[in-house]
Amino acid sequence: MAITGGVVGAALANHDTFSKTPTDRSADIASQQPAGFWTTPAVKGYGDIHYDRNAAFQPTSDLSNKVVFRVGQGAHNPALPNPALEKVAQVVNLYAAAGVPANKLTFVVAVNGGATPAMLDNAHYQKIYGTDNPNLRLISALQSQGIKVSICDQAIAWHHYKKDWVAESVIHTPSALTTITTLQNSGYAYLEM
Repeated sequence: MAITGGVVGAALANHDTFSKTPTDRSADIASQQPAGFWTTPAVKGYGDIHYDRNAAFQPTSDLSNKVVFRVGQGAHNPALPNPALEKVAQVVNLYAAAGVPANKLTFVVAVNGGATPAMLDNAHYQKIYGTDNPNLRLISALQSQGIKVSICDQAIAWHHYKKDWVAESVIHTPSALTTITTLQNSGYAYLEM
């Protein structure tokens, strides 16, 4: 029985469905869609969306549109943008597609935990990971839409980084947790990415 289970398990592990990463599977799905199916209307090149104007619960400019995003997951591949930051871009793109202008969004990204390295300047990221920081363009693209990107100084200390290793455009906060609670007490919705 154990041998049969091992043989079946090995066969499944080698099958395309199980051996491909989520990114590979997403690329396969995207390649099967017609041109223009996926778009990035606000954060160009990041956070692909497929928008349907007839879907329920559409974002609107009439609401406060105040959101704090916690980005705590690290990337599996340091040469690619952090997937949680990409999800923030996806939300921004969905609001833009629904017709909510960037000046009607009050979004704050609170970064900590495993996502902390994504906030490093290029020189320090390159020194640690041997590649350019792929998150810097994404951070800049988010900021061009008025999104505030912040880093937890507790996470910087925990990672044994120095504050001046962080990209200059990133806002320092005492902690991501106090950023989140402070903003929630000010009426921000909370999204865990």
